[in-house]
Amino acid sequence: MDSNIEKLQEIISSSKRIVFFGGAGVSTESGIPDFRSQDGLYNQKYDVPPETMLSHGYFISHTEDFFRFYRDKMICTSAKPNAAHLKLAELEKAGKLSAVITQNIDGLHQAAGSKTVYELHGSVHRNYCMDCGKFHEIGDVINSEGVPRCGCGGVIKPDVVLYEEQLDGRTIENSVNAIASCDTLIIAGTSLTVYPAAGFVRYFRGKYLVLINRDPTPMDRECSLVIHDSVGKVLSQIKV
Repeated sequence: MDSNIEKLQEIISSSKRIVFFGGAGVSTESGIPDFRSQDGLYNQKYDVPPETMLSHGYFISHTEDFFRFYRDKMICTSAKPNAAHLKLAELEKAGKLSAVITQNIDGLHQAAGSKTVYELHGSVHRNYCMDCGKFHEIGDVINSEGVPRCGCGGVIKPDVVLYEEQLDGRTIENSVNAIASCDTLIIAGTSLTVYPAAGFVRYFRGKYLVLINRDPTPMDRECSLVIHDSVGKVLSQIKV
């Protein structure tokens, strides 16, 4: 076994309250593309930049164009949980992991069996009418044409945090409290460049700060252990 994996195993085995903080790199092994890598969504060529199309202003002013892009690039119902999602659910069931904090909107942690999941940027699986507030399944968005509408006539908006929108206050509070009270924080699959989410790690006061990411990050020097590899590959080698 690789020495880094051995060290991670020791850390996990000795920890009693682990929190996992994950980004897009956690879901890439499930076939969901990330945003900022060389082949990521933000480096593809569009007439309108993806950051603009995923903004609140664009949603309001170009609603039909927003949903065309959203259905094509942000929803992937065929994706299945990978080794990382499954191992985290296993760790939670064993009483080792107290919470998953994710920047992803794909719902794969819950699909793998994780119960305590704080979704900082919302979820494609939750959708609400902007007029009456009625909840709508993801199918109501996928199977509609143009702008999806509620029976009352209102626009159905995905419960995802767009650019220019604020994160949910309750989710922030739960995430910060989880990080502040854990003994080990595992950060994985994130470049730690998206704020305010990336700033949450500053609340960590525990013993072990672990980082698993394909590429270097601004936090590498501050960590107890850094592993530059895919998240699923690393976590699949851990025994619970």
